[in-house]
Amino acid sequence: MVRIETHGDAVLLLTIDRPERRNAVDVATLTALAAGVRGASDEGRRVVVLTGAPPAFCAGADLTGAESEEFQTALQSALRALADCPLPVIAAVDGPALGAGTQLVSVCDLRVATQRSTFGIPAARLGLAVDQWTVDRMTAEFGVGVARAMLIAAEVFDAGRLHAAGSVHRVGGLDVALEWADHVAGLAPLTMAAHKTMLTEAARRLDASAVTESLRRAVWASADAHEGRAAFLEKRPARFSGR
Repeated sequence: MVRIETHGDAVLLLTIDRPERRNAVDVATLTALAAGVRGASDEGRRVVVLTGAPPAFCAGADLTGAESEEFQTALQSALRALADCPLPVIAAVDGPALGAGTQLVSVCDLRVATQRSTFGIPAARLGLAVDQWTVDRMTAEFGVGVARAMLIAAEVFDAGRLHAAGSVHRVGGLDVALEWADHVAGLAPLTMAAHKTMLTEAARRLDASAVTESLRRAVWASADAHEGRAAFLEKRPARFSGR
């Protein structure tokens, strides 16, 4: 689930708390996360920090239900809540942030990560596909080169590589993220909200085309998608047929 705490008077700390599943997200977790983010501004907070309970930030989607429409809706709701939150959102990453974890990181405004953190989208290993909105967001936040390597080659990046690329803003743990959050909380709220909206509008496409959405749905319904999930759960190499 999601643990909600306060740090001082101005910072809301949201922790994905499913350590037994390496913080893989399910519908309940995503729903709680979206609710926590949306409630932050109502509680008079100035900054949101998103992290995961050790040993991971978020190892991805809980594949036992990831193919359902309910899960996809819950994931999109959580991603949009973070992206549209009027408050600055800082990701504090320690450990793997893979699949849905990287998607969550991509919609945070600022990113702090430890040296042991890793990022990637293993969809091509599972026979799955992310949506156009996520591709647009990853391209804007990580750069075209990194996004292509993650999405096409399923390449995993460590914090050092993303820090060098400018996608991870600071290297450090939760203490570094909270210290930064305290600083950001003292800045002008209206300025930050205005700039966040402008940056978001400059980077995103508001609606995925019908063509790309139909492609995504076809991938999820394919025999390869079934094989990819089965291979992951059985801890064996997938045998993709292109069907």
